[in-house]
Amino acid sequence: MPARRFSRKAIAFLRALKRNNRREWFTPRKDQYEELLRTPMLEIVEQLALDFRSIAPELSAGPKSVFRIYRDTRFSSDKSPYKTNVSAVFPHKDLPKLGGAGLYFEVTPTWVWVGGGLHTPDGPMLQKEREHIAEDLRRFRSIVESPAFKRHVGTIEGGELLQRVPRGFAPDHPAAQYLRYRMFIAGREFPASFATTPKFYAGVLDVFRHMTPLIRFLNEPLVKR
Repeated sequence: MPARRFSRKAIAFLRALKRNNRREWFTPRKDQYEELLRTPMLEIVEQLALDFRSIAPELSAGPKSVFRIYRDTRFSSDKSPYKTNVSAVFPHKDLPKLGGAGLYFEVTPTWVWVGGGLHTPDGPMLQKEREHIAEDLRRFRSIVESPAFKRHVGTIEGGELLQRVPRGFAPDHPAAQYLRYRMFIAGREFPASFATTPKFYAGVLDVFRHMTPLIRFLNEPLVKR
């Protein structure tokens, strides 16, 4: 199997795009973007779809996993028309693309980030997660506090934490630390050059393999049974 990775020219293109985030610059170079970034990304996602059969069969991987290069500037003060990264998300097959926990990776001009989780869930979804963690704290901790998770992925992040344990839970609840989380994200950061090495795909897959138990746990209360 050929090494699934990006070329040095791909990273150079992202750096140039960051400096020249204008339609006048990008339009005549769109073919370069397709060749250097979108095509390799689709090939990586295609291989992940095969590997997910054994490590995460409930997750979806396909062309729709890849985010478009075009930014939605309607509600942003930043009117730059293009994203300066390539990224893909792998959600649960029975949940909306951004409606549950999923795996994710991105390649930027300065870093590669590989991980996933549940990002900015709404109130009802967050309540389900808190109840799930409170009811099965031992299993949750066995995932996110295990030496293997910390070594291969890192530390789970909760965003801007609540000052107090949310209403409905005892202030001294054993899960108090995690009940204050507003999101559940974990991942590993690499230098951008990592995307150009033969070890890139194996590195992405390694993080995903160790992230999958957390993704599965977080999706349990969200998937209809």
